[in-house]
Amino acid sequence: MSTRLSTLGAGRLPALAASAGLLVAGLAGPAVAAPSAGAAPTAAAATAATVNLATNPGFEIPASSLADWGSVPGWRCSGGPAEAALTTAAPHSGTSALAVTPAGDESTGECVQTVSVQPGTTYTASAWVRGKFVFLGATGGTDRPTAPAWTESTTGGWQKLTTRFTAAAGATTVKLSVHGWYQQGPFAVDDVRVDGPAPTPATAAPSVPTSDKVVFFTVDDGWQTTPEAEQVIAANKLPITAFPLPMAAANNPDYFRRVTAAPGSSIQDHSVSHTDLTTLSPAEQQVEICDARDSLTRLFGTAPTVFRPPYFAWNADTLQAAANCGMRTVLTADADFSWGASNIWHEGTLSPGDVVLMHWTDTLADDLRRALAAAEVAGLKPAGLASYLR
Repeated sequence: MSTRLSTLGAGRLPALAASAGLLVAGLAGPAVAAPSAGAAPTAAAATAATVNLATNPGFEIPASSLADWGSVPGWRCSGGPAEAALTTAAPHSGTSALAVTPAGDESTGECVQTVSVQPGTTYTASAWVRGKFVFLGATGGTDRPTAPAWTESTTGGWQKLTTRFTAAAGATTVKLSVHGWYQQGPFAVDDVRVDGPAPTPATAAPSVPTSDKVVFFTVDDGWQTTPEAEQVIAANKLPITAFPLPMAAANNPDYFRRVTAAPGSSIQDHSVSHTDLTTLSPAEQQVEICDARDSLTRLFGTAPTVFRPPYFAWNADTLQAAANCGMRTVLTADADFSWGASNIWHEGTLSPGDVVLMHWTDTLADDLRRALAAAEVAGLKPAGLASYLR
């Protein structure tokens, strides 16, 4: 390898060799990992159109005011805004790119995102990069270790890195990462792609098809968390499906852990900023859903699989964006017991499988009692939503 590697220090050389996989003898161009031997596309891969599954691939979407600590939409960068930011200086295409300046000798400036995949399916990942010792790789859900694509130097211009990976049996996500190397200075990334079959769009539903005598209590947003509501939930051992906004959940994560402690409870996705998604582009919708998923997964350890669209506003792009973020269901409701209401949007009393909407407000304790009374009149019991939607 080039004598310039001596600048990395002796302790870094073995790690660099392992990370790069020594795919090529020279470094004239990017390394490309070969697909797994004998791997064949799944039936879904053979029939579905190939699309780019990456979130905010061109770094054109600005951060929401409700996003995590100045994060780059769609991405989680190890050094936060101190290291990574959008830049309009000479992007590869469009109006902006990702610029990363590792803050210290022990940082590679890694930025990652979670990509939803289909088990046993082969994908092609690529990115345009600028800088020295820049890497592109996929981990955490591949059928075997996949060596990253990398370059020693792009000599001041943009260079395309490409690698391929196959999702492991049973895997539904992989971690896509871009990073530099120790003490090698800033780098830039643009026009990321993860090309593969488009997932089947999520299913839109206002209720759960079941003949079981059950009803589902769902509670949205999360800005007002009262001890009275927590007491009602605990006293009745209610299985609650919570749809908190990430920032609201981060303000009081222990509260949400407690109110979803009963068996069958879960925490699901409600977007980052509570925007009417039908006013957004498909790419912006995907950022809203995927970033909320990632924030809630970090907070509570389990990835959501159900998405509730703010204001119950959704379109075909929402169903596809939700699927691209690993959501199987886009759920509305067919009853509303929020803020003192008792609205059932069909004839008669509550029915088996009905989804009841409520909100984390100062009226929630009374709303829950009223919903419980309505369920009892109908001969129904609250049940855990997630187990019925598997």
